[in-house]
Amino acid sequence: MTTTSRPPATSGAWRDGDPVGARKFVQLGAVELERGGVLPQVTLAYESWGRLNSRRDNAILVEHALTGDSHVVGGVEAGHPTPGWWDGLIGPGKALDTDRFFVIAANVLGGCQGSTGPATAAPDGRPWGSRFPFITVRDQVQTEALLADALGIHRWRMVLGGSMGGMRALEWAVTHPDRVDTAVILASTPYATAEQIGWCQAQVLAIRADQHFHGGDYYDRPAGPETGLGIARRIAHVTYRSELELHERFGREPQGTEEPLGGHGRYAVESYLDHHAGKLAGRFDANSYIVLTEAMNSHDVGRGRGGVKAALAAVTSRLVVVAVDSDRLYPPRLSLEVAQAVPAAQVHTVHSEYGHDGFLIELDQVAGIVASVLSGPS
Repeated sequence: MTTTSRPPATSGAWRDGDPVGARKFVQLGAVELERGGVLPQVTLAYESWGRLNSRRDNAILVEHALTGDSHVVGGVEAGHPTPGWWDGLIGPGKALDTDRFFVIAANVLGGCQGSTGPATAAPDGRPWGSRFPFITVRDQVQTEALLADALGIHRWRMVLGGSMGGMRALEWAVTHPDRVDTAVILASTPYATAEQIGWCQAQVLAIRADQHFHGGDYYDRPAGPETGLGIARRIAHVTYRSELELHERFGREPQGTEEPLGGHGRYAVESYLDHHAGKLAGRFDANSYIVLTEAMNSHDVGRGRGGVKAALAAVTSRLVVVAVDSDRLYPPRLSLEVAQAVPAAQVHTVHSEYGHDGFLIELDQVAGIVASVLSGPS
């Protein structure tokens, strides 16, 4: 395993000559996958803050959600297409205090911001595209464990994440209980539910139905499936917010002077969804969206372990479960299901009108929970 300051020739949304900001790159070699086969020459991109102490026991792993990446804090000027998605959580004196902790965030396997994914070069030099193998949340955690090995980190002081990041944080506690002191699971679930899989199917089909998808091999073509990706984002974004927030924020108002009644104009909420669709299509790879969505569908900590209760009963890490009270995508009952299977688990509730996105938006509440957990004994 080698650590480099430059990415491979192609690495997702990154292209040769683009600024790479604070990202670092670790080459992990070949990785065997849960569903069979080997993914060769795996690279993970990551960012870090603070310093690893001499005992190597102050490291914290932050796990991003579906369309996030390693850029947790910082601005667009750092060479990334978006500002940090949890800006304000990491830094001197903050909840993840970099005067005390060494904080790491990696771009997930299958992603498109520096880590090996469908847009990266296969051994033949061409992008993987449609040939990229099926990966699971467990495969993603395996590569993160290899990253920890490469960095000399045997045990995490904390692993935390929300949504898809919460899936990986929980999988860490189940798969590697000896390597995790504390796992913080925000707005997540022990398994993908039927409804979640149903929402995901609609998003994946929207991308695959785009005339520019070309079976996933569109990288050498003048246009990619941006329309389909935008539709997928619109579907997803509605599930990320609460019905009440959308009602109170937009109601039935038209967008500006547009006329939705027979005039082909938009309602304000439609303009809002168009905006988010355009933002994502400009920075994210459609193939990665499919690969990561299907990995989320694979999530089930009980698979091959005697069921969810049996798998969670083996957890020895301190488990902190955080629900968002207005979350309709990962409702609080799923957080409680985790907590009930681990009697010593701590349970917290983030109060928010925003729905699932509350774990990102209600930073003060999340930071307070994280700081409180870290102030306790290891």
